[in-house]
Formats: sequence, C-alpha cells, structure tokens
Amino acid sequence: MPPRHILLDSPAMGRKVHLWCYGHFGPPVIVFPSAAGFAHEWDRQGMLEVLAPLINGGRVKLYCPESNVSEVWTAKDSTLAQRMRRHQAYERFVADTLVPFVREDCRWPDAPMTAVGCSLGGTYSALFALKEPGTFKQALCMSGRYLTTELTGGENSQELYFNNPLAFLPGLHGEHLDRVRKSTHITLVCGQGPYEEGCIEETIALARLLRDKQIPSEADIWGRDSRHDWDYWKKQVAMHLPRLLARV
Repeated sequence: MPPRHILLDSPAMGRKVHLWCYGHFGPPVIVFPSAAGFAHEWDRQGMLEVLAPLINGGRVKLYCPESNVSEVWTAKDSTLAQRMRRHQAYERFVADTLVPFVREDCRWPDAPMTAVGCSLGGTYSALFALKEPGTFKQALCMSGRYLTTELTGGENSQELYFNNPLAFLPGLHGEHLDRVRKSTHITLVCGQGPYEEGCIEETIALARLLRDKQIPSEADIWGRDSRHDWDYWKKQVAMHLPRLLARV
C-alpha cells in the first residue's frame, strides 16, 4: 500500500492536522515528531527506509501525525498558560481524534498502541505512556527531555507539573500508578556523545525513577561515539522497534 496523506479534522486543535500513514497490516505505532513538528519528518530523514522490512512485511503500521510543538515547547512569545492550553489541545486531539482513527483504520477496536519518538518526540512518547497507559501499551523514547521546565526557562505551573515527568513521577501513587505498572512499558534510549547534553542526564534520572516506582521499563545507554542525530536514531529504532513489536 502506498503512503497515505490524511488531514484529520480536530475540534480540539481548531484545524485540520496532517497525518501520514505507512503500511498495510500489523500493530499500530504512533510516531511523534521532534522539535520540527512535521508529520513527514520520518520519511524525509530516512527512518522509513530503515523500517521498510517491517512495513512491507506487514509487521507494523506507522501513523505519523504532526505536532504543535512550536506553540508549546519551542514557543518563546507566549505565556506559559497559553502554551499549556495548546498542549492540552494536542492531547485531546490524540485521544479524541487520532486514536479512534487509528483503531478504525486498523479494524482493531482495542489495538495496543506503541508510541515512538526521538528528541522532543521521545518526550511526547513518555508522557502519553505515563498519562494514558491504557491506550499506549509501550513507548520507545530516544534522546528525550524529561524535565520540561528546562524547555520553559525554569517557569513552572500546575499544568506544566503534570507534563513534566521528572516532577510528577515521584509523587505518582494509588490507582493511576497501579494502571501504569500493569498497562505499559517504557524503553529509554540515549547516547553520551555530542548534543545529548540534558538528554542523557534526564534519561538516566527517569530510568532510575521508573525502577523505583516498579514501572516496567528498560534503559539502553549508548557510548560517547553516538550523538543527538538521525544517523544514530536510525540504528536505535532498527534495534528496538522489532523487539517491541514482538511483545504485542
């Protein structure tokens, strides 16, 4: 099946949202883009070439939505309250529009979904797995940022707190923690080389917290020869995604 470009009408976002779909059969994987926010990013960066055997072999269906990252995490001229409202709108788009579309497209009403992303896409993937574990059964987070006050110049709020994994996870308890423990698995990958500053420290800190909270997880820390770059994310996704799909 050739790639499909779809515009999903999102009431929450107040506009149509770009989505690229790849594959004809297999469990669904939702790919969250990096700071660029483009739906076609993984195609342009060569990630689909690496995953072609899985896609063409009917082992996975990839759904690549755009994000509104430029209105939230990289926005510099908006207030924090405005930025968090736009993030909440994106969360509603994912829950109310994207997930139902994917399940209908797969003809799989309760399809177990995997969230995948690199850089800020890794941040989104971790957040969705932790906040919506009943929907996202696993996440592959490569070179993410997990202390999101680092993206807001240190500014904080209650709304940001619940989108800041290293802040809210220590206090996670009760029924929601039980659901996370039972329903999802998080794989964290990061290198120690150029441009991974912040990412590597926060990856290690999040991995420690996940272990302390007994949330199913694993961390794969690469060496100093790896860098915050598509060449290494290609190697990482080729290593980890087939193994994660085998768990579905």
